[in-house]
Amino acid sequence: MESRLSGIERRETLRYLQYRGGTLGPEIAAALDRGEQKLLETARPRTVWRLFEREADGRLAGTDFTPEGRDVAALLTDCDQVILMAATLGTEAERLLRQAQARDMAEAVIIDAAGSAAIESVCDALCDELAARFKPRYLTERFSPGYGDMPLKQQRALCRVLSLERSIGVSLTESGLMIPQKSVTALIGVSDRPQPRRPRGCETCAARETCTYRKEGTDCGKG
Repeated sequence: MESRLSGIERRETLRYLQYRGGTLGPEIAAALDRGEQKLLETARPRTVWRLFEREADGRLAGTDFTPEGRDVAALLTDCDQVILMAATLGTEAERLLRQAQARDMAEAVIIDAAGSAAIESVCDALCDELAARFKPRYLTERFSPGYGDMPLKQQRALCRVLSLERSIGVSLTESGLMIPQKSVTALIGVSDRPQPRRPRGCETCAARETCTYRKEGTDCGKG
């Protein structure tokens, strides 16, 4: 389904730019305004999600997909259902970034960072909608293939279960990275009691030294 992107958090754009603080000069602020506005005008966010019963062996009912890894197993310990979700800014945003990379690399860097902030915002909005929909039950945080010790190779199975190319226009490279780049897949556990929040971000991730996302200059959406 189509989603809304009403704004981009400037502090998140700056975080993805690895901005260390201090006063922004007028030229930099204006460049950020232009890049974020172009992305807002161009991106066409889309999301999809499905709910599955979780079998005793961890497999999602009606699929051949079993989330792998100690981290995700711990996340889902008390969960009898699992939501698979995905979000993308769309091919339009991908095209905007490619055009900027060919024309103006400074602008491209800003659009890339704004895109990372924007897709995180789209995911957060979807998670808020799901939390409201499933009340009074509780949701875990979202957890993506390639994060922690959940193998990135599971991206392919998750995408197949959600029919991502057909549903929201997302495909995979041979290495398992998504096209458009500003796309995220994740799972979320559903439980009858509140679930503790786990540390987030690359610095706390067990896979940070070998992460395919970091090698590509991006992240898995869990920062």
